Amino acid sequence: MITDAQLTEYGLPVGLIVLMCYMAFIVYRLGKDAKAGKFGMFVLFLGLMVGVLGFSIKFIIKLFLQ
Repeated sequence: MITDAQLTEYGLPVGLIVLMCYMAFIVYRLGKDAKAGKFGMFVLFLGLMVGVLGFSIKFIIKLFLQ
């Protein structure tokens, strides 16, 4: 039987990864629908995905420190 703590420990990272991938897809579609070029896509991903990148780096650092 899975406990609540185990569900949170394994489910939260998986759910967040899925959410981050969905957010990247949304940014990609936004750039594609706006007919942004390569530089425009770069700026969109840079501006809108910096928070996701920071959260990912924090998660990786946390894993290494354990």
